[in-house]
Amino acid sequence: MRLVTYRGNVEAAARLGAVVDDLVVDVAKAGHHAGVSLPSSMLDFIDLGPPALVALEKILNEGKDNWPVGAALPLANVRLLAPIPRPRKNIFGIGLNYVEHVAESSRALDTAKDLPKQPIIFSKPPTSVIGPGDAIHHNKAITQQLDWEVELAVVMGRTARRVPEADALGFVFGYSVMIDVSARDNRRAGQWIYSKGQDTYAPFGPCIVTADEITDPHTLDLWLTVNGVEKQRSNTRHMLFKVPLLIADISAAMTLEPGDIIATGTPEGVGAGRSPQEWLWPGDVVEAEVTGIGRLRHPVVAI
Repeated sequence: MRLVTYRGNVEAAARLGAVVDDLVVDVAKAGHHAGVSLPSSMLDFIDLGPPALVALEKILNEGKDNWPVGAALPLANVRLLAPIPRPRKNIFGIGLNYVEHVAESSRALDTAKDLPKQPIIFSKPPTSVIGPGDAIHHNKAITQQLDWEVELAVVMGRTARRVPEADALGFVFGYSVMIDVSARDNRRAGQWIYSKGQDTYAPFGPCIVTADEITDPHTLDLWLTVNGVEKQRSNTRHMLFKVPLLIADISAAMTLEPGDIIATGTPEGVGAGRSPQEWLWPGDVVEAEVTGIGRLRHPVVAI
């Protein structure tokens, strides 16, 4: 199932939708028509747990081609927002989680040459999130080294506290795409949040694909282009720390809650690792995709 947050028009409120073929079906309206109470926001839907997914799947299967008036709109005619426009708390970012990226970072960013023995965790605040098509801000007063990173995003579906690695995937609601935008010249004494947490630095979407459709999140191709030129291409099988271990490690110390997001790290090919180094500038267009989930496209604009 592909779930989105959308606006039917510029003035409309954000709504939860399910993508069915080339339509976006309004979850709350379709549920009401079927006599089932379902929420109009992604976080409220995730909070309901597996029964909500079962109920929605039944509604979508039975209602196909017979949607009530106003409940289904052409996907091409709606404005997609970030699937969770305002996460309840900071996104958990994972640094140096692909072997080749460890090597390029050690050359260009003075990080350690050795592979990390534990996940390297940082965070991006909720205000960093933008949705499909929104502009990435380039503030020349703050950075001259704006960089890109394509990542698989994991969205939690259940409260996870000290979860064993073997059980961890059962706590996942679904998967999405994130671009971890980074101002490389804004790292402060080894701390990354100012570099990675600025406004617009977490493009997220275009949808959440529910976990039942991605039984193994470590078989997914991911790539990123700048102005149509490929910069990154890899597969999630090359993660150093796989998704279950990340969930187990984070939840050993910090409770993961429904709707929490983990950005699982990026492969090699970032601008800082190139020779000569390359950076994003106003007028550039960044596109990123994770196979089976979707594609993001964002312009870079000066502010």
